[in-house]
Amino acid sequence: MGSAPSTLDTGLLRRMRLARDTMDREWADPLDVAAVAARAGYSRYHFVRLFNEVYGETPGAYLARRRVERAQDLLRTANLTVTEICMLVGFTSLGTFCTRFKQQVGMTPTEFRRRARTAGSSAIPGCFVLLWAGGFRKD
Repeated sequence: MGSAPSTLDTGLLRRMRLARDTMDREWADPLDVAAVAARAGYSRYHFVRLFNEVYGETPGAYLARRRVERAQDLLRTANLTVTEICMLVGFTSLGTFCTRFKQQVGMTPTEFRRRARTAGSSAIPGCFVLLWAGGFRKD
């Protein structure tokens, strides 16, 4: 993560933290940069520039990184397909998920799962993970 330049005021830093906390809380939901920027009190383009200045990465890159981190946890522990995990962590495209995952981790999700699972551990049944994530909601 980048360090905040000394010229930034604490009000700006507080609003950037509010936006980052929103992304951390709502990482699995479809997030619109304009909506997150509005919560922080900025226009979309000004927000992207300020977020990058404060944290050293764009809001989109930050959110993708956090989603891949959560996918790593699920790949280690849950008995779900890569596609199910892709959708649970907020990606809408399996291709984008696999590309981002490989860029960040250095291997595909399937390779990561194979290397991360130990012989003695058993995976959490997928139905429990889906229930926890709200996968069985009646709409």
